[in-house]
Amino acid sequence: MNNNNNQFKPSLEDAEKGHAAPPPATERNVARRGSAASEVGKQRAVYCRVAIIAVGFVCLVAIVTLLWYFMGWIWGLQALLVAALVAFAASGAWRWFYVAAVTAPRDVKALFRYIRLLWLVKKLQRRNATIADVFAEHVAKTPDKTCFIFEGREWTFREVEDFSNRIASVFHGHGYKGGDVVGLLLENRPEFVATWLGLSRLGIIVPLINHNLRQASLLHSITVAKCNALIFGESLIEAVEEILPTIPSSVSLYQFNDAVNGKCQATAKDLTSLMMSASKDAPKAQKPNHHDQLLYIYTSGTTGLPKAAVITHSRYIFICSAIHYLANFRSDDIFYTPLPLYHTAGGVMNAGQAILFGATVVIRKKFSASGYFPDCQKYKCTVAQYIGEMCRYVLATPPSSSDRAHNLRLVFGNGLRPQIWPQFVERFGIPRVAEFYGATEGNANIVNIDNTVGAIGFVSRIIPSVYPISIIRADPATGEPIRGRNGLCQLCKANEPGVFIGKILPGNPSRAFLGYVDKKASDKKIVKDVFKKGDSAFLSGDLLIADEWGNLFFKDRTGDTFRWKGENVSTSEVEAQVSNMAGYRDAVVYGVEIPNMEGRAGMAAILDPDRKVDLTALAEGLRKALPTYARPQFVRLLTKVDMTGTYKLKKLDLQNDGFNPENITDSLFYLTPKGHYEELTQDIYAKICSGEIRL
Repeated sequence: MNNNNNQFKPSLEDAEKGHAAPPPATERNVARRGSAASEVGKQRAVYCRVAIIAVGFVCLVAIVTLLWYFMGWIWGLQALLVAALVAFAASGAWRWFYVAAVTAPRDVKALFRYIRLLWLVKKLQRRNATIADVFAEHVAKTPDKTCFIFEGREWTFREVEDFSNRIASVFHGHGYKGGDVVGLLLENRPEFVATWLGLSRLGIIVPLINHNLRQASLLHSITVAKCNALIFGESLIEAVEEILPTIPSSVSLYQFNDAVNGKCQATAKDLTSLMMSASKDAPKAQKPNHHDQLLYIYTSGTTGLPKAAVITHSRYIFICSAIHYLANFRSDDIFYTPLPLYHTAGGVMNAGQAILFGATVVIRKKFSASGYFPDCQKYKCTVAQYIGEMCRYVLATPPSSSDRAHNLRLVFGNGLRPQIWPQFVERFGIPRVAEFYGATEGNANIVNIDNTVGAIGFVSRIIPSVYPISIIRADPATGEPIRGRNGLCQLCKANEPGVFIGKILPGNPSRAFLGYVDKKASDKKIVKDVFKKGDSAFLSGDLLIADEWGNLFFKDRTGDTFRWKGENVSTSEVEAQVSNMAGYRDAVVYGVEIPNMEGRAGMAAILDPDRKVDLTALAEGLRKALPTYARPQFVRLLTKVDMTGTYKLKKLDLQNDGFNPENITDSLFYLTPKGHYEELTQDIYAKICSGEIRL
């Protein structure tokens, strides 16, 4: 490509900040012209409707008056009632009552569950309770009940309590106190939870660091949190030693080993041996408060370096309790999680069921598609968790006898695509799916409580103000709110895509926005003057759609949507179709620029190291499933793909690569005018760029 086109590619600075590059000027102009034409059309439609209603009203009044005058008051009254019914039907108001009647059972059920949630939150707030306080109550009630199960070993509540107290005793003895920051770099295991639980007794803030990170990303996670110390597992010695020269000298290192007196990194203290001589009783230290900081949980993100989101004791309680009550969990449930414990989904929503509600949680070290349902069967789990692309991986496994040989009453998580939802539920015999939506740092969290396929939650059509979340009009390319003449944001209508927001109410743990450790990053997630001057809301950055019934559906990330042939293309929808047609393989869809053409052409990158994808069948399947403008114009067959810790695919680097075969070692193909995918050679690339071949 020439340099004129490169100006529109995301810069390195944009990538580090997690921002997509702005759309080309031509693309923005097309969007503006389309928007203006749309507004004119809407105004004309409104004027026509008003005129028709006015004429109809005059006619009805005339008819009623004539009947009253010539036929008497009885006929006139009957005519008046008929006229009122006609006017009511014509106004469309009856539809609201119909929608309200249909959705009332769902709303009432959610309201009662929400009240139970608020009652618990308020009760613990009045008591100034911390996470450790609540856990101690379960230890006192059921000390010998199984708290965690890991690789066949059962940990009782008493054992977890003892371990956490030993951790607290060690660090209290070393002079650590409330407000200090101790990073935790450990693989999935019960000790992970017990360690931060113990440190929380002292008021120590614990950043939960992704154990898959290396070098610059790992160092950034340690330094951005301003750690005073770092606890790491013996399996991660190499990762720590790689950055050892650049770790600030003020950071003390503690190594956790499986065995006492095991081999340690030269500059690290042997935490396992120190714990053996520590007391099992909680140390006499100043108790933290309900609203004190508890954890830093890093956003996984598909672009840029991880950002540390602040989780207080009150926030942890709200997140964990919200999913517990709204998804209708029970304390006698046995939960299964193969998710990383350093993220909110696994470490708060699932592990928190043991800490706050006395349930049993089965922890798997690492996700296995083939082991998912056999594990659920082995440990007699009643609730299982998923996230991201996990369900697709499990669905792609060969059918087996364990598919339905389980005791699951529901699965919950985030990321089960509507395109495979029915197949997943049918094959594995899942009674209920509680799909949820929410960001670690955000305050706009919702849950699907009525099994609606594809829905991530709902907003009440009867009393929407009960839970102040909204969908506002926004530019799909940038996520910037589209404001009205009064300077305020505009609500989307039913089936109109927009950005999901949550109103901020400081002091209310369910509505507060705690943001990131980095204040500048936090400020970028807040939109002000939303529905009135001076108010504010958390800007999720996700495009959602609400149907007539108030069910909410995920559409795309702002910045991922691109424009081609005058139409907006949702990458998430195209990715789902491409993955299905390619045998449930990993697939990423993004837009690439072509010289002298408006918008971006779609490109699908598919993980296919063994070259088993049938491109003919793929082209035919996409022709049937997608409109012309949404079909990928280019296909890239990948030998490997990068993913986040929550099984989200990274696409920024792929997008920056474009479609030039000279710069890409993977096999490339383009969609011919006849609708077939053929090899993209350097000669074909040149002809596409010059306009000799039109896409």
